[in-house]
Amino acid sequence: MSHNFDEIIERRGTDSIKWSQFAPDIIPMWVADMDFRSPEPVIRALHERIDHGVFGYGDAGKELKDVICERLLNRYQWKVEPEEIVFLPNLVNGLFVAGKGIGEPTDRILVQTPVYGPFLMSADQAKRPMDVAELTKVTDGRKIRYEIDFDAFEAAITPQTSLFLLCSPHNPVGRVWERWELEKMAEICLRHNIVICSDEIHSDLIYSGYKHIPTATISPEVADNTITLLAASKTFNLPGLSLGFAIVKNPELRKRVTDTYSSMGVHISSLGFVATIAAYREGQPWLDDLLKYLEGNRDYLENYVAQNFPRILTTHQEGTYLGWLDCCAADIPGLPHEFFTQEARVAVTGGWFGQGCQGFVRMNYGCPRPVLVEALDRMHEALSRLG
Repeated sequence: MSHNFDEIIERRGTDSIKWSQFAPDIIPMWVADMDFRSPEPVIRALHERIDHGVFGYGDAGKELKDVICERLLNRYQWKVEPEEIVFLPNLVNGLFVAGKGIGEPTDRILVQTPVYGPFLMSADQAKRPMDVAELTKVTDGRKIRYEIDFDAFEAAITPQTSLFLLCSPHNPVGRVWERWELEKMAEICLRHNIVICSDEIHSDLIYSGYKHIPTATISPEVADNTITLLAASKTFNLPGLSLGFAIVKNPELRKRVTDTYSSMGVHISSLGFVATIAAYREGQPWLDDLLKYLEGNRDYLENYVAQNFPRILTTHQEGTYLGWLDCCAADIPGLPHEFFTQEARVAVTGGWFGQGCQGFVRMNYGCPRPVLVEALDRMHEALSRLG
């Protein structure tokens, strides 16, 4: 491995939300923000742009669209035209745009829980009611796995449901949906005239043995019914540069997205374009090494929990860098994420993945392994004090 992901980079005092949210003695493993330096080609491209010294309104969109089209064709044999790409400042913004722009004001939004909090927030932002189809948790020894109950999925749909927010790969449960699962969800949505908004921000973060399939590649009919949200931000650790994009093949849906987005008066930083172009063109060697490192972190986390936390279960993450821990049987007083923050001095995420998830925590292992080791040791010590 030619990149040193074990390097510990001091982020306190660098305007990092992740590291400034909590007291200095707390290890932050909550927000999906890795602690690794971005690829050298990205840093170099940003230096060159900054050294120019003039920061007027940018116009790198055409170049980036061509890069995106080439990348999607090479990775997925997915032919996307430049005019089908709509730039966004981030994918949470994309979820909110879909929630407000697709369907009528009285329509409903369908989500699967547990799920990343902004999926739930999108309905609130749009002032629309929400339909919830819970994923099914299956326990196998020390591991849990989430599956789709398609009968429950369809039963959650009402005549007013017009939009389904799909998380693929899934945050926080780490599933990389198989083709047959995507096909079944898409078929149900087509039959009920429900538009799919597929958040695929973690699609480049897939571990060996698994394969991401863009929802829109299932069939031309599904492509015509799908808004796909993508970004380089999670993949190459660029969230602070604020650039994502939607792929919308259907012209009518695309107009709804662009009209809603334009009404919000949001502008995208030119540095986001520079960084994304460099990442997609030259960042693959870094990403290849990153995936190997993250897979090692995932395995370390899962093995540590199995050996040292007898009443806590984990998923086997197929993608993302976010562990999902089931603490429901651990007899932890109060909410587990608050317990680990206060007693172990490790900040993990909890409380915003939907009803029934109060006993779970999400843990970001996108960090140098020594940091992960220390965090798990602290959590083990805190649990040991419970007796």
